[in-house]
Amino acid sequence: MPIAEYDKLDGLGLAALVKKGEVSASELTEEAIARIEKHNPALNAVVTKTYEIGRAAAANPTKGAFEGVPFLLKDILGDMEGVETRSGSRFMSGVPAKQDATLVKRFKASGVSILGKTNVPEFGLLPTTESALYGPARNPWNTDHSTGGSSGGSAAAVASGIVPMAHANDGGGSIRIPAACCGLVGLKPTRARNPLGPILGDVMGGLIHEHVVTRTVRDSAAMLDCTAGAEAGDPYYAPPQARPYLDEVSQAPGKLRIAFSTTDLGGNKLHPDCLKAIKENAKLLESLGHHVEEAAPAIPMDMMSGAFMAVWAAGLAANIDAFAMANGRTPGDNELEGLTWGLYQAGKAVSASDYQMALGGFQMLGREMARFHDQYDLWMTTTLGAPPIPLGRIDITKRDPLEAFAPVIDYVPFTAIENATGQPAISLPLHWNDAGLPVGVMFAAAFGAEDMLYRLAGQLEQAKPWADKRPPVWG
Repeated sequence: MPIAEYDKLDGLGLAALVKKGEVSASELTEEAIARIEKHNPALNAVVTKTYEIGRAAAANPTKGAFEGVPFLLKDILGDMEGVETRSGSRFMSGVPAKQDATLVKRFKASGVSILGKTNVPEFGLLPTTESALYGPARNPWNTDHSTGGSSGGSAAAVASGIVPMAHANDGGGSIRIPAACCGLVGLKPTRARNPLGPILGDVMGGLIHEHVVTRTVRDSAAMLDCTAGAEAGDPYYAPPQARPYLDEVSQAPGKLRIAFSTTDLGGNKLHPDCLKAIKENAKLLESLGHHVEEAAPAIPMDMMSGAFMAVWAAGLAANIDAFAMANGRTPGDNELEGLTWGLYQAGKAVSASDYQMALGGFQMLGREMARFHDQYDLWMTTTLGAPPIPLGRIDITKRDPLEAFAPVIDYVPFTAIENATGQPAISLPLHWNDAGLPVGVMFAAAFGAEDMLYRLAGQLEQAKPWADKRPPVWG
């Protein structure tokens, strides 16, 4: 199969060729493997290779929406039987998964061929993908810059044309941040839209959400159709969807009330590139018939930050302790990065009362956001407060979390809010700066309103196409 044809098609397009018999799933698999071998030395996107598993699946592909399409799992929560999920940590190494995660089963049922696992920061803690175990993932647009985190390996693989889409998850922006850094579509679904089973039900108080990063809106929607829905035993579930999300992409969104922000919630101005992206896309939305005005929800960021850190650190400690108990291990600071060790210790110091108050804070934020969305259908911001940062900005050896995160405290001003409230949000590749780096634009919607996000995303993809934009590392 010519490389040019593989480049031009998204996941649904490649699957259509397989369904029509114009190319075999095995040919697609070999093409993707060749691209991993070609680009991985520069990008360090794929950290575990499961070529033979993928080849076996491609030899007899499941006849789903993505029949025969090459795919990659993230090395966090992407459990596949017989393969390690190391979460980017030396401490988690050496224990193959005993069974497929429910989401992985649903990925397989969609027809994909899984060829490996992608690079992550240790335990997904950072907005960049750099770890002691794997080393940094590198951005195809500029390999000196971050891919974002924690789904950075997945984003690098998709942005460089290795695969058309890859698994990602999001506990504070980890789908949307890499999508923004790498020029991709990244939807964080509504809380519990995708299941975390068969073992897990709720991770970190509901902060964690599962999905994919893609190059096209329709691939994102079609994969959510394949994976969404509660599993027996789930502690709660998302509101039912009205119709397939793929159908929403081609539907007119109507006239939407869209608020936008040119500052963070503390009133600080964003990077000039982010301001330019907001202003240009506000004008575009007005030209498409939407009502657009500057406004922001009343989010007390001190309370939000404190609650998030308490739940995040306690969740990390529980994750480490659960793995240690299940495998007869004792976590030591020689097996964890300095930052991880510091957060682990902080998490173990969170009291039950602190944790319950933090969850109560999240619920207060959810009610505030619900009131805001009574007035505005969508809230538009840039995904990040600045373009993709250079690699090495965060020192993962520092044990004081506040000191380690200090260089990027203004870099991630918005994304964690939707994790705390559970509402959906999507990052779209609607701007590139003069240096050629992507600047993602994010839209947040009310709880359960992925349909609205996909309708607007489909409209914007037509009005301001990004399909012809290619990074230097491509093909």
